[in-house]
Amino acid sequence: MPRSIHRCATRDRQRSGALRRVRASDEVNAPPPPASAALFQPARSAGETGDRFAEGRPGSAWRLIGATFFENKLARVGFVFMILEIGFCFIGPLVYRTNQFQSSVFINLAPSSQHPLGTDNNGFDILGRLMTGGRVSLEISFGVAVCSTVLGMLWGAISGFAGGRIDGVMSRLLDVFISIPPLFVFIYLATVYRPTLLLLILVLSGLSWLVPARLVRGETLALRTREYVQAAQLMGGQSTGIMRRHIFHNVIGTIVVSATFQITNAILVLATLDFFGFGLPPPTPTWGGMLSNGINYLYDGYWWQIYPEAALIVCTVVAISFIGDALRDAFDVRLQRR
Repeated sequence: MPRSIHRCATRDRQRSGALRRVRASDEVNAPPPPASAALFQPARSAGETGDRFAEGRPGSAWRLIGATFFENKLARVGFVFMILEIGFCFIGPLVYRTNQFQSSVFINLAPSSQHPLGTDNNGFDILGRLMTGGRVSLEISFGVAVCSTVLGMLWGAISGFAGGRIDGVMSRLLDVFISIPPLFVFIYLATVYRPTLLLLILVLSGLSWLVPARLVRGETLALRTREYVQAAQLMGGQSTGIMRRHIFHNVIGTIVVSATFQITNAILVLATLDFFGFGLPPPTPTWGGMLSNGINYLYDGYWWQIYPEAALIVCTVVAISFIGDALRDAFDVRLQRR
């Protein structure tokens, strides 16, 4: 009886060993999973996403940011509006051709089939003037946003990362620049120099980079004490490489959001300068200049000389604000969908 039990146990062990060998061979010879199987993989955690972004493979991180951005309905509205407005300002003059540099005798005409938004006191077609003026306003605004953001990012990152006396000197210089009244600078430059497109971009950039510099400096001061930054320094990493890999990657959200609000500020400041006569000289059209010219004829009943450009300025600022708010939420890891 014990011999039969021993033979049965030996037979069972042999069968289980054979099954394990068969399963191992099947796993080795199994084909790779299809590409569609990646769709059913569990989502990465915030730490894994941040590690992948820091390692220089930000594809999934940018997709997550884009998905979070387009979930915001107001952001979609603002994005579509800006696409339509850019097409209106840059492609519209190629379709709806008007002369915006020579006045005509058809002054103060009401909206009609020939002039959909009427004409102004110089005989310029207002619809064509909105297109050309919008192109100038957007070029200046985007140029100011790029220049001020890049300059503020570099200044703030260097100041915060260097620390010590360098940070002290650069911070005091920031305080000095902030204390200068912008209106006095505009009045002085308008009386000494003839305003041009490049001069306005440089002047507005020189007065707008202070806010991004302060924001980036604050973020850099917090990041330079993190463990991975200190470990990179102890391993002998160069300061430029550490800033490019660990500082700029982590302040990209602050930089992008700040750039969107720099565009709105530039549009409003440019409209204010044009309104007070410190903008581009005529006949170059700008929205602020049209607003300043049309307000003189508002009480005469020529409403079409003020309401279209005012509506465009307000809608553009609101649309960019929607985009900026959505970008701020998209770069916030706590609000991203996993």
